[in-house]
Amino acid sequence: MGGLTWGYVLKRVGMWFLTIWIGTTIIFLVPRLAPGDPVAAMISRMSAQGGFVENADQLIAVWRARFGLDDPLPVQYVRYVLNSLRFDLGYSLSSFPSRVDEMVFNALPWTVGLLLLATLISFVAGNTIGALMAWERTPGWLKGLLPVSLTFTSIPFFMLGILLIYIFAFGLRWLPPSGAFGRGLQQGLNLPFIGSVLYHGILPAFAIVIASMGFWALGMRGMMITTAGEDYMILAEAKGLKPSRIFWLYGVRNSILPQVTALALSLGAIVGGAVLVEYIFAYPGVGYLLYLGIVNSDYTLIQGIVFMLIFTTATLVFILDLIYPLIDPRITYERG
Repeated sequence: MGGLTWGYVLKRVGMWFLTIWIGTTIIFLVPRLAPGDPVAAMISRMSAQGGFVENADQLIAVWRARFGLDDPLPVQYVRYVLNSLRFDLGYSLSSFPSRVDEMVFNALPWTVGLLLLATLISFVAGNTIGALMAWERTPGWLKGLLPVSLTFTSIPFFMLGILLIYIFAFGLRWLPPSGAFGRGLQQGLNLPFIGSVLYHGILPAFAIVIASMGFWALGMRGMMITTAGEDYMILAEAKGLKPSRIFWLYGVRNSILPQVTALALSLGAIVGGAVLVEYIFAYPGVGYLLYLGIVNSDYTLIQGIVFMLIFTTATLVFILDLIYPLIDPRITYERG
């Protein structure tokens, strides 16, 4: 199995289960430690929208019994863990009778489409910029220009999003300030709808790319500086290889491994959405759904989204750990 051993694989499987179990336990406890009652909050919203709600106390008691909120905490926990093992995310407390899995899977394509593309663009651009900043053969004018591209990295996502909305939506009126597609369009695989989705996704994607690009660039720059003095780099130059070949196959390839690990964590976190970005742009993704769940004290919705986040992140890290020897042959898990 290359540089792997069966003992190491079994150990990593055990760690994968342990990570998911600890994560699910924490997300079960945290919403219940917060003040407020989700059912009472739902009745309050109904009262605010439609006036007086008759027999509110009885209605609260019935709904609490329906969702098992009156059961002892250990009973709720065991039921929650068993449902999680079956990927049964239950019903939403604030949007009953909608199921959490249906709500998440309806929002997931929007989040994945936005964040996957933005993360990959940021990863490629940031690592390229970082490598060029550390490469001694990079032209001086380019070395002076590259740091300018990282100026906005210190600005948080949501602040950058507000700035972009002000400039491009309200100032220049080039792009829409919010939403995922235009009104009156038929959703599906048709050119008008796809074009509208891409058009509405420019600003939120741009905010994510600009704000996260510096993270990749700074990390790659540090790794490239460390790699520059290695013997294989000196040997490659002594052999007279092309500078571009030395840069990509010897420098970037041997510096990219920690960045790939960070990319796996970033891709795993995609299912959690970019909460503040999606909220500011009113983008119907998982992040916006999680925001609504927190505001409405919707235990099941919060638990379902965060459980998927923990599961995908742990799984991607597990897979990446197993394929490390394929990425870098110097890595081996075999005992000497």
